[in-house]
Amino acid sequence: MNHQPHYILLPASPLFIAVSLIVAFLLNLLPWGQWIGIPDFVALILVFWSMHQPRKVGIGVAFFMGLLMDVHDAAVLGENALAYTLLSYFAIMIHRRVLWFPAGVQALHVFVLLLVAQVVELIVRLLVGGRFPGWLYFVESVVAALAWPIVAWILLAPQRRAINRDDTRPI
Repeated sequence: MNHQPHYILLPASPLFIAVSLIVAFLLNLLPWGQWIGIPDFVALILVFWSMHQPRKVGIGVAFFMGLLMDVHDAAVLGENALAYTLLSYFAIMIHRRVLWFPAGVQALHVFVLLLVAQVVELIVRLLVGGRFPGWLYFVESVVAALAWPIVAWILLAPQRRAINRDDTRPI
């Protein structure tokens, strides 16, 4: 049984959401994309915000970020956009249930979501004549799922602080 308290979080700042998406995009721009196991930071942050703020970050934002990644990766236009859109849609579908679980169980759900997105990208790539990158291609989803508790803790930190700190207040 989970005995951790559930805190009432402050609303997420749209500026903070935008900055986190920009930082994720910039991390994806770094030249470590060919390394095995480096996760897709944009996909990870999109899953997070689609689960925590589905009214602010939804399918439209996911599609736009996917187009940006398509241009960066010189991929078939729409490959990442389709994967991110489906990723955001499924994250929004399960967000009410998943957020009640502890971080480890949430990470399992995130793993499945990211794996589905990778499979969609791979199918599109193979349909247009690309080659199979090997089974190590899917290690990205494992690494991203392992990073989920840390990412969630970092991105929720600004919402946990009290507006007017008072040690006598229970919330």
